[in-house]
Amino acid sequence: MNYPKTNLHTHSVFSDGKNSIKQMVAIALKLKINYLAITDHFSDSWKCKIIPTLNTAEKIEDYLIKIENCQRYLKTNNKNLRLFKGIEIDIGSSEKGIKKLIRPQDFDIILFEYLETPESVAYVRNIIQYWKKLNPINNKFPILGLAHFDPSNFIYHGLDSLIYFLKEFKIYYEFNSSYYEYFSRKNELFFKKLKEHNIYVAIGSDAHNSNGLDFIEEPLKMIEIYNLENNFNLFLERLKNR
Repeated sequence: MNYPKTNLHTHSVFSDGKNSIKQMVAIALKLKINYLAITDHFSDSWKCKIIPTLNTAEKIEDYLIKIENCQRYLKTNNKNLRLFKGIEIDIGSSEKGIKKLIRPQDFDIILFEYLETPESVAYVRNIIQYWKKLNPINNKFPILGLAHFDPSNFIYHGLDSLIYFLKEFKIYYEFNSSYYEYFSRKNELFFKKLKEHNIYVAIGSDAHNSNGLDFIEEPLKMIEIYNLENNFNLFLERLKNR
């Protein structure tokens, strides 16, 4: 089956990427990618001491303006590329920092990374519920996803609660070409649960330079291997209507 070329996890010079947003978009056009999200890092944990992150209001504003400029260019010139404003939140960050600096209505896609325990699920749930109280209008709320999530952390403990959490907040699971080990057969029960409960799935490459923008074929094969095509189609329809 033919799908639009989709990559919803990429990084620019606003965090630990090597290319500007404008350069990423230009390469995506050459590669005939249809859906692209720039998802630079937000962190005020240990990570912000190692890599640049979107950890101030000024940086976030500049980041969003540069994506919006590219969006206007694409629309004005009728390019066959939808560009989404994204951010990848390190959930090792402080709750205070996330709530202070991240305005969910400013983004199309928000990824959460390092979801590894039932306690971290509760942490993210609390943040989402806080955001939803501030932004009760559904069409202003971003699409939520899990970045490079390892299902094995939940296979023997908390799997049903995790699935309920994903379904409750319409959170998608990312098939990420940089983390093939997470798609192994030891996690097959997790993928069966995704299919059973119609949990959204999507594709990202975690590209840190333009060379990784089209590393999307293997994740698509895994979606087919686990019979999750319908889950992906449901997600693409949601993305199309965003």
